[in-house]
Amino acid sequence: MTYDRLVCANCAAPVNEGRCPVCRANRERLQQGNPLANLTPMTLIALLAVLIAAVALLAHQTA
Repeated sequence: MTYDRLVCANCAAPVNEGRCPVCRANRERLQQGNPLANLTPMTLIALLAVLIAAVALLAHQTA
């Protein structure tokens, strides 16, 4: 999950801005907990498209 749309319950600001200690702590936790946290949905879609193309190419070469 990306944190760009999360809102802090402590200060009601977006978590990615890190305005309060709670925001900063949660932002740090999300970044460390998941290596894919920094990827945008568009990047994930592009990676999925590359993976599908690679599998299709491999299937075509073996057939």
